[in-house]
Amino acid sequence: MVLLDLLTLGLWSKVGRLTHYAFDAVLLSAFLAGVKRSTGLTFKSDKVAGENKEVSKWIDKYLGVGEWVMDQSVAIAGSSGFFERKR
Repeated sequence: MVLLDLLTLGLWSKVGRLTHYAFDAVLLSAFLAGVKRSTGLTFKSDKVAGENKEVSKWIDKYLGVGEWVMDQSVAIAGSSGFFERKR
């Protein structure tokens, strides 16, 4: 692993760190999607972005990733035998 880090001029460790941060960001987005589904509370992206429509669009895309992860997680859990739906 040290040889790989030397050959890539230290980029290999940065890729690991970037992957970790990306996973954490997706996890936070999925958490916010779960809050939206269970409580109905939604995030107001226009409050954060203000007049900037580009930032608002990026926030909506980010939250959309969390919705997609949430949908896929529910679909996988629902099709497995380890979970059952109780209401």
